[in-house]
Amino acid sequence: MRKLLGISLIVLLSACASQTTQPEVDDLTAGSGAGAGAGLGGSDLGGSGSGRPGYFSQLNDPNSILSQRSVYYDYDSYSVKGEYRELVLSHARFLRDNASASVILQGNTDDRGSREYNLALGQRRADSVKNMMTLAGARDAQIESVSLGEEKPRALGQGESVWSQNRRTDILYRGE
Repeated sequence: MRKLLGISLIVLLSACASQTTQPEVDDLTAGSGAGAGAGLGGSDLGGSGSGRPGYFSQLNDPNSILSQRSVYYDYDSYSVKGEYRELVLSHARFLRDNASASVILQGNTDDRGSREYNLALGQRRADSVKNMMTLAGARDAQIESVSLGEEKPRALGQGESVWSQNRRTDILYRGE
């Protein structure tokens, strides 16, 4: 009887684990758009049976600063401009107040420079946002910073209007 109970418990736990991790992987590759499960209420779940925290509705409210998810940079720079300071600090306060929330910061560059240089610059950009967030109260464990270099452009072509859209750090919430 004990063996049967033990095996049942293992099967149940492994089934739960696969259900909770699979949507995160799928959602991270799909981007950061608003999902169908984002509810409008302040309940613990975003939708019945969705398993998504209710704070996603707050993140996707177009009237909230939290719906803005990109920090843009000057050419060859990784310093967060003053105009994006409140955006980064708002996300940091959100993370501080929602301990179960976590983000991936994706540093991006335009296509000028070598691949190696752009990967390093993208990492410095993501790290600069991470440092600002942790200094404002977010926990280090809630934030992962990665560089995509020039591999995920927002705009294609040449010229400053295109390049300026690609010099950015994107803030992606896990599970969204």
